[in-house]
Amino acid sequence: MSPSLNATLSPSVDRTVHIGPKSAAEMLAFERELDAIRDDTRRTVGERDARYIRRIQRLVRVTETLGRALLLFGWFPPTWLLGAGLLGLSKIIDNMELGHNVMHGQFNFMNDPQFHGDTFDWDNTCPKEEWRHSHNFVHHTYTNVIGKDRDFGYGLLRLSSDLRWSWLHPFQLLLTLLLASFFQWFVAIHDMQMDKVVIGRKKWSEVRPQWLLVRAKMWRIVKRDYVVWPLVGAVVAAPFGQSQDVALAVLAGNVVGNFIRNIWAWAIIFCGHFTEHIYTFSRASIEGESKGQWYLRQILGSSNISGGSVMHLMSGNLSHQVEHHLFPDIPGNRYVEMAPRVRAVCAKYNVPYNTGSFALQLWTVMKRIARYSLPGGGQKAVHIEVPSVLPEQV
Repeated sequence: MSPSLNATLSPSVDRTVHIGPKSAAEMLAFERELDAIRDDTRRTVGERDARYIRRIQRLVRVTETLGRALLLFGWFPPTWLLGAGLLGLSKIIDNMELGHNVMHGQFNFMNDPQFHGDTFDWDNTCPKEEWRHSHNFVHHTYTNVIGKDRDFGYGLLRLSSDLRWSWLHPFQLLLTLLLASFFQWFVAIHDMQMDKVVIGRKKWSEVRPQWLLVRAKMWRIVKRDYVVWPLVGAVVAAPFGQSQDVALAVLAGNVVGNFIRNIWAWAIIFCGHFTEHIYTFSRASIEGESKGQWYLRQILGSSNISGGSVMHLMSGNLSHQVEHHLFPDIPGNRYVEMAPRVRAVCAKYNVPYNTGSFALQLWTVMKRIARYSLPGGGQKAVHIEVPSVLPEQV
């Protein structure tokens, strides 16, 4: 059921399974019921959603301002810890609920450049152009298709037996820690496909234009967090003779704030994609794929996280990863309303709806990573077959 892709695929025969709708008529009905959920919601999208995203933007700005102001008090534990925490919180909400959702075009209806998917930029080392290509297009188009969806394993991790085991894989728990800690940096270079450059399948000259874009964005973030704000701290503290201490406190606070954001973003994204019961798919499975089959693949390749309003906010509503993959251009704050209807459709057509607590989903992710750090493993990419939907039988 699951692999990674930027490593050599192991020779295997894809498992063909029958799941969900059992006929062309059922598949069409399944598709239409999900279309109806999307259309009903889209008709009501408007000022309520605009007010919501503006409040989120204000929350990001207020928490960042408070966090950075508190760090200017130096190493005093109560203010430093609260400042670093608020800065981390601001970065989480900026990336998860504001940036990710706006860059999907969910709020283009506002006709406001601040909230338009093509112009919005986020507090992240990944340029908005690279993210829109690698995430919005590649990942959402080819969700969990082995050899197509580069997000599956991020070119580092072996997550199923469809990949040959190599000397690197016994260390993938450590690689996971590295990936989580520096997640924004890995995401920034993800679309450059540096793994292919390393093994000679791609020339550096091909990725250099991308690198120049990525390097410029990285420098903007580094300059702001690790140069400008520590200098501001030094200037503010100069009259008190504490320039060096405050500058170091601000620098450390920014490091911790980015670390908090990276770990949390990694955890939410992995819990939405690499849990125990998600499916992955062979390339052949998407040949001639209908919209209903695309819907089915999105549901089977995604996992939700149960929780309340705080979890939904802090995850950017990716606690509803299933709904997000079905309707990526619908405002994320609407997924909580759509989820019961989606779940009912899944139950009606016998489609598994994968959800669980954050702790449970994270535990299954770590089990998958640990299992496939060793040779073998039983999970394979699948070909979902609805017999009467196959092209030659229509």
